[in-house]
Amino acid sequence: MKLKLDIAPDIVAMMAAEVAAGERAVSAAIREAGGGLKSAWRGQITGAGLGQRLANTIRAEQFPKGKPSLSAAALVWSKAPVIVGAHDTGPLIRSKNGFWLAIPTPAAGKSTRGGRMTPGEWERRTGLRLRFIYRRRGPSLLVAEGRLNTKGRAVASRSKTGRGLVTAPIFLLVPQVKLPKRLDLARDAERAHDSLPGLIVANWVEGRTG
Repeated sequence: MKLKLDIAPDIVAMMAAEVAAGERAVSAAIREAGGGLKSAWRGQITGAGLGQRLANTIRAEQFPKGKPSLSAAALVWSKAPVIVGAHDTGPLIRSKNGFWLAIPTPAAGKSTRGGRMTPGEWERRTGLRLRFIYRRRGPSLLVAEGRLNTKGRAVASRSKTGRGLVTAPIFLLVPQVKLPKRLDLARDAERAHDSLPGLIVANWVEGRTG
């Protein structure tokens, strides 16, 4: 007597198909989680009033590229890590040379180079000299004699009589400043991580029924 066993369908083929479905599901889940985290971080940055330009420094990339894998991973990062990291941690900032940090007042105006106005740039731009005023209580000051224009910025006075001349505080001088924490990037990263199992299952089921 001869016995013959035929297995239908082919178990090897079924397992291979299931592994391929798993690779597609994991890669799709990683792609969704990484893209969602990028969007969430960008939303935090714009929501904190830090601007779209800084938000656009958040990038996302998936590995391996162009190939589904059970070991797929996503990297989400910023091209301006120092700035974003500072707003995420709220560090204590001290002057590099151990003296003062110059914090511009509204009378200083904005830097033409982008970023924060410095005393040297302000003097070159306005042609006015800054004068140091020490205060025992509260921050010391750098002031200048001039007039305030319609935008509240200190400019040189053209009056020969001294009319409208004021002594305007241009910079506050402090030994250190605590940057407020305006972002919570870890919160969104944890949410993205926690969403992965559900995304994998959803994409696996969709691959079976699609």
